[in-house]
Amino acid sequence: MILNTGSRTDIPAYYSEWFYNRIREGYVLVRNPYYPSQVTRYLLNPEVIDIMVFCTKNPLPMLKDIASRKTLLSTFDTFWFVTITPYEADIEPFVPPKEQVIASFQQLSDLTGKQRISWRYDPVFITEKYSVACHIRQFAAMAKILSDYTGQCVVSFIDLYEKTKKNFCGIRSVTHEEQEQLIEAFSETARAYGIQIHLCCENAALARENVDADGCMSKAVLEKALGCKLDVPQKKMARAECACLLGADIGAYNTCGHGCLYCYANYDKVTVNSNMRNHDPRSPFLIGNQREDDLVRDAAQKSWKNGQLDLFEFI
Repeated sequence: MILNTGSRTDIPAYYSEWFYNRIREGYVLVRNPYYPSQVTRYLLNPEVIDIMVFCTKNPLPMLKDIASRKTLLSTFDTFWFVTITPYEADIEPFVPPKEQVIASFQQLSDLTGKQRISWRYDPVFITEKYSVACHIRQFAAMAKILSDYTGQCVVSFIDLYEKTKKNFCGIRSVTHEEQEQLIEAFSETARAYGIQIHLCCENAALARENVDADGCMSKAVLEKALGCKLDVPQKKMARAECACLLGADIGAYNTCGHGCLYCYANYDKVTVNSNMRNHDPRSPFLIGNQREDDLVRDAAQKSWKNGQLDLFEFI
């Protein structure tokens, strides 16, 4: 199975101590975000977890401890998405400086291998300050630096969820013409640096020779990272247009402290601050603790690896 940690919050940036405590204990409890009394227990066991997937804007807090705690995480295969965008504090108020995140990306790549780390350049939106020309220029500058440390980049355009429109007043969708212009320029740059672009929930018409619309956390991406085939159970995808394996997420909404205006996972600052104050690094839950009315069930977990290795296919 695939254990996802990053669709709802940023665990490496804000909850690394809690995460390492969960590894020690060997399990984690996760509330259903829509039915909070329904709780799922996941065993944190490398015999059934084929790969742990992280998505972060700041891996540094976890990297600081990775040497002394290496035995905790080294028994698991991992895949990392690290978001690095051109946006400044007006958009991402509490994300560390880009230079720091890039340095952490490079260190993480050296630890995991470049096939197990992906750069996320998303979401893309257009304003007077962050124009099409700005994105093309910044993407090229970042690709030049990161190309020695990863062979892939995830690109997506902003989705105007109600929460996003509430927190990011005046934001608009990226037009089809702007998308075409950006992807054509990104593709040219990425080709020069040997980077494959994965579009995240975007129109397949934007695909190019080195740009696919198959998803960022797809079966193919994770098989390449693992170097083996996965027998993924047939089930309904989280989003019809997305082939990514997004289930089994141990995070929680309204818990990320970065404060990005475009965030879909946070409702507002008040809710986030309240939840973060209710975080206990010793609890099996990311936020709060067990309640009397909790109905806890064990997740169905088993390895999806089928034992077939094809080294040439995954090179």
